[in-house]
Amino acid sequence: MTDTQVLIIGAGPVGLLLALDLASRGVHVVVAETRPAGQPPSVKCNHVSSRTMETLRRLGLSREVRAVGLPHDYPNDIVFRTRMTGRELARIPIPTRRERYRDRSGPDGWWPTPEPPHRVNQIFFEPIFFAHAAEHPNITILNETRFDSAREESGGVRADLTDLKTGETRQITSCYMVGCDGGSSVVRKGIGGKLEGDAVIQRVQSTLIDAPDLLGALGSDPAWMSYNYNPDRAGTVLAIDGKRRWLVHNYLRPNEEEFEQVDRDRCIRHILGVGPDFPITQLSNEDWIGRRLVADKFREGRIFIAGDAAHLWVPYAGYGMNAGIADAMDLSWMLAATLQGWAPEAILDAYVAERKPITEQVSRFAMGHAGGAIKERNTLPPEIEDETPEGEAARRAVGEAAYALNVQQYACAGLNYGYYYDSSPIIAYDGEAAPPYSMHDYTPSTVPGCRLPHFFVADGRSLYDLLGPGYTLIRLDDTASAEPLVAAARDRGMPLTIVTADRELDNVPDIYRHSLLLARPDGHVAWRGNAIDDAAALLDLVRGAGKT
Repeated sequence: MTDTQVLIIGAGPVGLLLALDLASRGVHVVVAETRPAGQPPSVKCNHVSSRTMETLRRLGLSREVRAVGLPHDYPNDIVFRTRMTGRELARIPIPTRRERYRDRSGPDGWWPTPEPPHRVNQIFFEPIFFAHAAEHPNITILNETRFDSAREESGGVRADLTDLKTGETRQITSCYMVGCDGGSSVVRKGIGGKLEGDAVIQRVQSTLIDAPDLLGALGSDPAWMSYNYNPDRAGTVLAIDGKRRWLVHNYLRPNEEEFEQVDRDRCIRHILGVGPDFPITQLSNEDWIGRRLVADKFREGRIFIAGDAAHLWVPYAGYGMNAGIADAMDLSWMLAATLQGWAPEAILDAYVAERKPITEQVSRFAMGHAGGAIKERNTLPPEIEDETPEGEAARRAVGEAAYALNVQQYACAGLNYGYYYDSSPIIAYDGEAAPPYSMHDYTPSTVPGCRLPHFFVADGRSLYDLLGPGYTLIRLDDTASAEPLVAAARDRGMPLTIVTADRELDNVPDIYRHSLLLARPDGHVAWRGNAIDDAAALLDLVRGAGKT
């Protein structure tokens, strides 16, 4: 007898969304978290990607999350300046929260999705996740609880936990356990996992400040993210509340190997371009090292890891937390399928087969971009702030280069939609190669393993809103019979939704070349074809029970 079906270690965004998704599928979850209930998170993450917003839409949370953060009319632009109060070099336009669904003019305005990204700090959205998890009848949260160790026994997992308030220990048994406990993950260490890769890419002093006069002193229009390039100090500044709170990232130089040797206040003032009397209050400090590290194993038996426990990289393209949430959404439906009995435990082999290669790819995209950014800010022309023709030419050249490099990460359609699973044991491949992608570039495709391409049907609804909680068969030809698949799914107790779309009426994109397409619960294509030759064998393959 187990205490819960899934035990999750860590109640950050990855752990909470894993819990909420499992709970929405009828799975009972316990979440153990060291922090007290209601304790605000750190100001780490500042961007909720489009793919994550699509997940929140499915869970009924996207509107609530999009309603918080910067004021609705505050520019979400990315700007490049010499200093916050200095000359503007370039600007990447991003729609305000008020215009996010309507404005298609920016470099990410064309994205094929019902949910564009949202620029918002973690202090605003994580409490929303926590509140919904705390209220869900399928979720129990154990705050101020430390995970100590775990072991498999009797077809499940037995975990040792400590109540940090009382010092008392307890044990919880579960069918499966998932470590979402961050970069220093005790769960990862417990399964013998090691982080491999590049241990030091960039050292960063991060400081949350209160500067009530800064908004009125800016050198140009406000922006969500401000890059500041000058000979004294390069750093970025993020608007947290659009009024007086700002997060300052001070990028240490290659010869600055100790955080303590760098004068934090002096560097902040160089980045802002203000003097010693300008009012600044440091609210919190968090120094960190940008890395590219991937765990050598994501699983041991019934114990899994996800998010920062499995991978750490420099947070370019805002894909640290968001990649962890993608891990969680890949794992969640497979765990539910196993626990609900319509898939064997073998389906779980797909989690490592799918997520580990993608993690390697994404980490290298981030690594490559980091190299370009570090070179950019360490090779500034000395005349960049001069009020001379040479200074003007230097500002123009730096601005053009900064735009070209950074538009890739702030309009990163490839990282959102382009990645595909090309070696999964539960995808029915048909020999066609998926289109290549980069951080920025994305080509929609129905090749099995790719993300299901989005479109809006005739009544204005998103295709994604029509998908069921399990597998969905999309019919684009009335003469193509779905009955064999429906019958095979019924025999296996496998959830299957049928969606019929009219190619002309619903403006189905031409990339949907086949009459039938089977979408997984996570929105990736599992199979496509014009007729189903062996429905039983197909469903056995995609649920991890056999091969075609």
